[in-house]
Amino acid sequence: MEHLGKHRYIVCDPDKCVGCQWCELVCSLEKTGAFNPLKSRIRNVRIEPVLTMSVACRLCEDPPCVASCPHKALTQSEETGIIIIDDDKCDGCGWCIEACEFGAITLDAAEKTVRICDLCKDLEKPKCVEFCPKEALSLSTPEEVAQKMRREVVGKLLEELVKS
Repeated sequence: MEHLGKHRYIVCDPDKCVGCQWCELVCSLEKTGAFNPLKSRIRNVRIEPVLTMSVACRLCEDPPCVASCPHKALTQSEETGIIIIDDDKCDGCGWCIEACEFGAITLDAAEKTVRICDLCKDLEKPKCVEFCPKEALSLSTPEEVAQKMRREVVGKLLEELVKS
């Protein structure tokens, strides 16, 4: 994904995620005051029968969601990378939802506007990260994720060498 940027975003470790959907519940409570996963800005998805993980906005460097909005309702903060929604301009057309490669944008059908994770911008850290019971969620940059993956691969290769 060549347009991932330098900003920290929510990353889910699928080896730790148990699919409890607690992230969705605490997000909806923080953002709407109600336990309603449909109002959450993070989504818990099952990729295979045994792989579950949560997905939130990746704060792309050149976000296709912003470029695709015909009403210019979406902008990106240069400082934080967070996608800002102007609810007065957004009519819920869904072009941004289609443009997002990660499936991280949802439609609030009742409000006829989209919802995107803002990392709980007024808090020290996102509620989903703070309250994940298995510590599967963290904040990382694409570079940090890549570095962690490289370390894991090297560790597995060394284990195989020791076994043989």
